[in-house]
Amino acid sequence: MEGILTILLAGGAGERLSPLTRDEPKPMMPFGGIYRLIDLTLSNCLNSGLNKIYVLTQYKALSLNRHIRHVWNILSPELGQFIEAVPPTQRLRNTWYLGTADAVYQNIQSIVEERLPYVLILSADHVYKMNYAHMLKWHVERGADVTVATTRIDPSESARFGIVSTDEEYRIQDFDEKPPQERAARSRFNRDTCSASMGVYLFSTPVLLEALVQDAADESSSHDFGQDVLPKLIGRRRVVAYDFVNEKDENKKDMVYWRDVGTLETYFEANMDLVAVTPEFNLYDQEWPLRTSMPPLPPAKFVFAQEGKGMGLALDSIVSHGCIISGGRVLRSVLSPGVRVDCQASVEDCLLFSGVQIGAHARVQHAIVDHNLRIAEHAVIGVDPETNRREGHTVTDSGLVIVHADSPGVSTTGIQRRPATAEQGKLQHARFRRGTGAG
Repeated sequence: MEGILTILLAGGAGERLSPLTRDEPKPMMPFGGIYRLIDLTLSNCLNSGLNKIYVLTQYKALSLNRHIRHVWNILSPELGQFIEAVPPTQRLRNTWYLGTADAVYQNIQSIVEERLPYVLILSADHVYKMNYAHMLKWHVERGADVTVATTRIDPSESARFGIVSTDEEYRIQDFDEKPPQERAARSRFNRDTCSASMGVYLFSTPVLLEALVQDAADESSSHDFGQDVLPKLIGRRRVVAYDFVNEKDENKKDMVYWRDVGTLETYFEANMDLVAVTPEFNLYDQEWPLRTSMPPLPPAKFVFAQEGKGMGLALDSIVSHGCIISGGRVLRSVLSPGVRVDCQASVEDCLLFSGVQIGAHARVQHAIVDHNLRIAEHAVIGVDPETNRREGHTVTDSGLVIVHADSPGVSTTGIQRRPATAEQGKLQHARFRRGTGAG
């Protein structure tokens, strides 16, 4: 795998995950308690033997840049290895990254300087396990110019993905971005399914460089790989599909696991996939380890709050470092580091971010609670989503309640990461000036 330069696209705002992405980019969203979404793709890279990786960042990237610098600073520069965050530097044009293809184009000089025969382009916000060496072997054996990794989906999901159709030699004949079910081409690998692009592209470097230059010169382009670059290459270059099937899935389950967590519901469901007795996504395989930072917190603790007033327990749940279940009950939930659940509180089917506190006798179910928030005692969230919606909570169409700093009846547990309103921002600024003696 020495001949591959990897480019990880991590600059997206994740607007469909708002309000959770108002402070952090989508690749930094928590997953499975202790991980961030980007940790999964970077772990795939290292486990596949890839060691030259550019991470293209943009949207509110401070936390992401720090995460890469502190957690992923594990390769040897002396051997030419690196995992490097690359913000937009406006080297080639006076703009931010305009799309996935433009982000790579604006770093075209870095690709040229590496002088490697292949470039692997990945998204930093998907949940899956893949050994990219298998994809490289497929690419070389078929003499491909571009290889697109695909996964089989039900035709009813076609409107969420780019759908490809292939000939008998797996050469892509058409790339249709998010077609309706009735127009979606059926997969040659299984006629009951469609082949959906996974956002994993392997290019022979000269082909990528030519395609990027042509796309940059096209003023009508949206500068996106799926919408612009790949469709223009089909028919002109040898573009093949790589079918991601069970024997190539390092998750080692009966079904292939790949999730695009682009919406609040799919993000929540991917986290909930972890809490079953036999989880759909395997966090525990030591042959394909997932790397992240380990917080300096003590082990989780389960205690009585008061004698006779409830026992701290958690069933079918993930409980991270520093959590204290103090007489509360947790069912089918994922608790990130530093969560506390107080006496006779109930948490069911929830994803709690780090530092969350659930007050005594509160009931929270089918909800995501953002970082460092305290749910008041006796609060009821998620039991009746329509009532929560009328109260001013963010509630999705499926009834999932999103609790964030602007939610009613919620307080912060520590330093507020951002002002909830402009007036609060002015108040915080005035306090800062007084505290520093500024005039």
